[in-house]
Amino acid sequence: MKKAACFAMNWLPTKVPNSIPKGTPPVNQNTNSVNEDTSAVPDSVDITARDALTEILRAGAQKMLKAAIEQEVSDYVNERTDIVDEEGRQLVVRNGSLPEREILTGIVPVAVRQPRVRDKRHPVDREIFTPGILPRYLRKTKSIEELIPWLYLKGISTNDFPEALQSLLGADAKGLSASTVTRLKAVWEDEYTEWSKRSLVGKRYVYMWADGIHSNIRFNDNEGRTKDENRQCLLVLMGATADGTKELIAVVDGRRESELSWKEILLSLQARGLIYAPELAIGDGALGFWKALGQVYPGTRVQRCTVHKTANVLNKLPKSIQPQAKRMLHDIWRAATRDDAKNAMDLFVKTFDAKYEGAVKCLVKDRDVLLTFFDFPAENWCHLRTTNPIESTFATIRLRHRKTKGCGSAKASLAMMFKLAQSASKGWRKLRGHHYIPDLIRGVKFVDGVNEHQLKEEASKPSQTRTIQTEIVA
Repeated sequence: MKKAACFAMNWLPTKVPNSIPKGTPPVNQNTNSVNEDTSAVPDSVDITARDALTEILRAGAQKMLKAAIEQEVSDYVNERTDIVDEEGRQLVVRNGSLPEREILTGIVPVAVRQPRVRDKRHPVDREIFTPGILPRYLRKTKSIEELIPWLYLKGISTNDFPEALQSLLGADAKGLSASTVTRLKAVWEDEYTEWSKRSLVGKRYVYMWADGIHSNIRFNDNEGRTKDENRQCLLVLMGATADGTKELIAVVDGRRESELSWKEILLSLQARGLIYAPELAIGDGALGFWKALGQVYPGTRVQRCTVHKTANVLNKLPKSIQPQAKRMLHDIWRAATRDDAKNAMDLFVKTFDAKYEGAVKCLVKDRDVLLTFFDFPAENWCHLRTTNPIESTFATIRLRHRKTKGCGSAKASLAMMFKLAQSASKGWRKLRGHHYIPDLIRGVKFVDGVNEHQLKEEASKPSQTRTIQTEIVA
């Protein structure tokens, strides 16, 4: 980058073109007047100066790009100077240029011509020159291609794209109409279809999170959905691999959160190579996921989401005592040991059982599966108690729905969910304490979050210490 900057300074014009219209008041160059009112300069001067700077950047970018393209072609031809015919003439030579085309960059549009190379050898031996700097049919740089879906996913509607992009890239920006986004959505649908059929051979997800994401759709184009059924349920599975990396496993348009829909997803994963059952699955209590999981991966343990459970219990209590109940529920989830959590749960039951039996039953019915996380590494607990990995990832789609009043179709919703996950995955961090996961895979037991072997060693240390002290005293 430094070399490119130095090269750019060599050809940049030393003077700004004199394009300021006549009659424009001159700018006062008096540097001694510190308190001079700079707001008196007309806006036309500032606009003209910025236009002149744009032209300088455009001219400089064209020169730099032309020099780089020429060098690439020269190197290609020079490497093949030994390829000659019977009369000693080169067979790989320059052959004019392709028609000029305009490349839309993040600064200004740049017009370029790609030199052509002619290979006069026999078709069997002939090579096709493929430029690395300026690929064929390129009209937009990668940064612009990535900007378009990013703006769409963040809530810019298709009809507002030309105005938004011209504000960012200038009035010369072309080829960025609403139809551009429509074509992109079609590409996303193809990418999603290919991704949903990918092979999972060799994959192993130690933890799995399941949740249903509900969204509105404006146009009903799915078979089996009634005209009045404008609510779509996207079934989402995320997993954590043996090294603690979080990955999106599946996003499927389900028939509500039914057992049949979840079973179909899990059987599809198994058929594509996911033969290892997860050690733990996390989800809320309203899912048909649990029945399906028991049929496909019966060895997987269950952890109910404590956030969903807290909300369900509080909904059965009057608002006046909800803060107290919430603190007591948090004492259960944040207990250091299973025994402490059970004691905190017993206290909650004794406190509210007499007057609010419904809230107590809602909590007690899932007593065991709410405390499963105590049998896993303590460093992983913050990830295992809730379905937050899914909830936080797909919070952006709710923003998108508020902006557009729901997706246009079920297919568009699926494709957008997929692209949102791809965008969010770039910022996903590994699980805290992921170095304990290999021990979990090897079958090591954890008691209240601590490796059982470590507990045995710690239990044996006091007896050894006492023996040594006795010997010394004797």
